[in-house]
Amino acid sequence: MNQLPRYQQIKQYLNEKIQTRDWPVGFKIPTEIELADEFSVSRMTANKAIKELVTEGLLQRTPRLGTFVCHKKAESPLMEIRNIATEIRNRGHHYTNKIIVQQSIEANGDIALQIGVRNNTIVYFTQIVHYENNRPIQIEERWVNPNFAPSYIEQDFTKQTPNEYLVQTCPLSDIEHSVEAIIASPHIVELLDMDAYTPCLLLNRRTWSEHNLISVALLYHPGDRYKLTSRTKV
Repeated sequence: MNQLPRYQQIKQYLNEKIQTRDWPVGFKIPTEIELADEFSVSRMTANKAIKELVTEGLLQRTPRLGTFVCHKKAESPLMEIRNIATEIRNRGHHYTNKIIVQQSIEANGDIALQIGVRNNTIVYFTQIVHYENNRPIQIEERWVNPNFAPSYIEQDFTKQTPNEYLVQTCPLSDIEHSVEAIIASPHIVELLDMDAYTPCLLLNRRTWSEHNLISVALLYHPGDRYKLTSRTKV
C-alpha cells in the first residue's frame, strides 16, 4: 500500500508520465477535476500536486486552455563559474556551439572601461552561441585582455569553450556578477531563436586572475527556458 500523502501520489503519477515521455512536451495533462475523480481526492489536493510540478518547471499553466508539459528550464549556479558544456552534458543532454565572431578589435568606451584598458587598445573578442539538444541556450560575448591570454584568439572553441581555456590558462581568483532582465536586440533574438517580447536574462561577468582583470563576458539567455540560482550560507 502506498503510504505517501495523496497529493504526492498524484505528483508521482504525473512526474512518471512526464519522465517516461508518455506525455511529451506540449501534452495537455488531465484537469484537476479529472485527477480528483481518478484519485478520489478534492480538487485542492489535485491542484497542490500540479502546482508543485509547475514550480519545478515541468508543467506550464495557460489560462483558459489548461496545463501542459513543458521544457524544464536549464539551470546554472549564479555565484560559481562552470563550463556550460559540462553543465549541459551533466543534464544528460547534447552540447554543441557555433562561433559567430572570433577576432581582434579595438576596445572603446564602456568595454574599455569594463576590461580596464585605454581606448583603442587591442583586445580579443568572441561571440559564441551555445546549444542544448540543438536549441540555443546561451550567447556568450567575451572580451579578453591579450596580455594575460595571448593565445586565446588562436583556439578552436568548437573543441574547448572559452571558459575551459581561460580556467586552464589563467587560474581565476575573483569574479563579479550582475544580472538583469532585458528586451533583447533583434540580433540576439534571432540567435537565441526566441520571441521578440520574451524577456532575456543577461549576466554580466568579469573575472580576475591574481588581481589581473582577464575578461569581461555578456551572457544572454532566453528567459522562458533558463534560470540562475544562488545559495549562500548564513
